[in-house]
Amino acid sequence: MATTADFVAAQKENRRNTMVLLVLLTALAALVGYLIGWILETEGSDTMPVVSALGIGAAGVMAAISVGWSLISLAVGDKMVLAMSGAKEIDKADAPQLYNVVEEISIAAGVPMPKVMVLDTEALNAFATGNRIGNGTIAVTRGLLDKLSRDELQGVVAHEMAHLANLDTRYMVVVGVTVGLIALVCDMALRTLNWGSVQRRSNSKGSSGGGILIIVLLVVAILAPLAAKAVQMAVSRQREYLADATSVQFTRNPNGLISALGKLAEAAAPFPGVSRATQHLFIINPLHAFTSKTPALLATHPDIQDRIARLRNLGS
Repeated sequence: MATTADFVAAQKENRRNTMVLLVLLTALAALVGYLIGWILETEGSDTMPVVSALGIGAAGVMAAISVGWSLISLAVGDKMVLAMSGAKEIDKADAPQLYNVVEEISIAAGVPMPKVMVLDTEALNAFATGNRIGNGTIAVTRGLLDKLSRDELQGVVAHEMAHLANLDTRYMVVVGVTVGLIALVCDMALRTLNWGSVQRRSNSKGSSGGGILIIVLLVVAILAPLAAKAVQMAVSRQREYLADATSVQFTRNPNGLISALGKLAEAAAPFPGVSRATQHLFIINPLHAFTSKTPALLATHPDIQDRIARLRNLGS
């Protein structure tokens, strides 16, 4: 079956991308740690060591923190997201139509029935999370339940089920945690160093090497979070396109999701439990509205009109 093959390929790709992401994060953290250690060592010495023992130690500490934090995010990242969002698990009796739709799409996708949760807000939105197949959660807002028809609700649920089937949810949780950790490490690098004293030492002793290291660290500390954010945005946009297309495979009806996206775009609004760390997980960004004119590096989601146009092409 083509859909199953697509899922297997997507899951393999996401597992590979997750490992690459963890390796890159560890390397970046180790580099920042080494530069901090090297600069601190040269600050108290008249010579510029070729290899810094303090730098190696700091790199090891940073790498260990990176690996540990990444493993934590893989193990409990979904629980962290759900806790931050304030979503509450429901039973079938609480929202029979929603529960039935999730059951239907779960069967169509060949994915174990996920937990069903509701966010108590009138905003229209939804997200999925879960670090492995069989341990997923789909959460929708109360406003979405009240204002969408069954076909529209089915389209939204199918979109979120696609994220679970493709293992996008695990990858996106790691991406979100990674971006935050890179920013934290780089901010710590900038705050740890006493730039004034290092600059004076570099000027008084003519140590051009120390100045070069400072410049390199500054460049890494400033550009690394921006690069990580750009990766997060690009990954999020592509995953939304894929989930839209997979939703149509599940429902055989693009019109439900097309209509739902139109309503969600009109009613998009921030609500309690949403933050910049989780904004990329939702079917539409609850904090920012993106159009075709939004720079690609600033957009977590594609332009709604572009998504609708692609879905109409699928339908035709």
